[in-house]
Amino acid sequence: MAVTRNDVLAALDQVIDPVSGRSVVQQDMVQGLVVRDGHVGFALEVDAARGRDAEPLRLAVEAAAKAVPGALSVTAVLTAHEGAPGHSHDGHDHAHHGHAHAQPRPAPQPPGAPQARPSNERPQGVEGVKHIIAVASGKGGVGKSTVAVNLALSLSKLGLKVGLLDADIYGPSVPRLLDITTKPETTDGKRIVPIEKHGLKAMSLGFIIREDEAAIWRGPMVQSALMQFLTQVNWAPLDVLVLDMPPGTGDAQLTITQRVALAGAVIVSTPQDIALIDARKAITMFQKVKVPILGVVENMSMFVCANCGHEHPIFGHGGARATAQTVGAPFLGEIPLVLKIRELSDLGTPITVAEPDGPEAAAFAAVAQKVAAALETTQRAAPKIVLE
Repeated sequence: MAVTRNDVLAALDQVIDPVSGRSVVQQDMVQGLVVRDGHVGFALEVDAARGRDAEPLRLAVEAAAKAVPGALSVTAVLTAHEGAPGHSHDGHDHAHHGHAHAQPRPAPQPPGAPQARPSNERPQGVEGVKHIIAVASGKGGVGKSTVAVNLALSLSKLGLKVGLLDADIYGPSVPRLLDITTKPETTDGKRIVPIEKHGLKAMSLGFIIREDEAAIWRGPMVQSALMQFLTQVNWAPLDVLVLDMPPGTGDAQLTITQRVALAGAVIVSTPQDIALIDARKAITMFQKVKVPILGVVENMSMFVCANCGHEHPIFGHGGARATAQTVGAPFLGEIPLVLKIRELSDLGTPITVAEPDGPEAAAFAAVAQKVAAALETTQRAAPKIVLE
């Protein structure tokens, strides 16, 4: 007997919210209900003032859904934000694996202003992971994900144990770049097993939803998903976990910088002025939240003609190096604009795998060596001054 959406809603309508005395369905607290092949997922939205105190209610709705005949698995995500319950919105959210809880939102900040870390919450590491680094950009379209994938692979070739987390919830690219079409498995229904490819441990929302399916999620659900992918995935043991960050300086970026102990950030930009303006914004954000800038990468630096070998500065040249010098950040290197990087990326075979001895792979290797050296430096204890 196949479970239906109406079956689940009928069961959830029997769960009474002790605060209001009404059912969770009547109050429109159930959002993003997805029923597929016997697997059920949804979000339970509560007001920010309730926060984690609503966990017993989440357990109750999860149990009610599990009791529906035909339900093979149920995932109920607790999200807390101003205006819930009863706050309606357009669109449909898609629930995800495991249990994650979004913290109440802080007071609104001016547009573009990084939020300070809560005084009672310090950034945490991930168990079994030595270093977590963010690969970020101020805008989309600069090849950040391609750089993140090839940087992770190049770090792996240095003998490090490396993981790659696709933190771009709205536009996951890692499944296509690594040609991964299988869904991850879970242990005990709670922890997710990352998918391994080319020696990397990888995780992405794109492994769970279809490539043509949009994740129409509100901020709290995005934050919950990101923290779950960090804390409920079996990453250990890793030397480096590379985060392919979403472009920009919004909620997702701030959630990670406030709640995750980042060893540093790698900023990716193309050479033209419009991209560099946004790259500087990303650098400023990380600096304000006390995340070290490991360096700046100039992607699509020079177009190399496949026929004559001549170099052409289609997007300009040297802008990222100049920006790095201006902000006092290391310059990590230039990645050329080569057609085969794009072609191989679309095929799901990164250039560092397809042509490991080529000049493009060498460019990524040079960047990886500088990043690894920077991480080693940050790990060393500060020298002690002994007065005799």
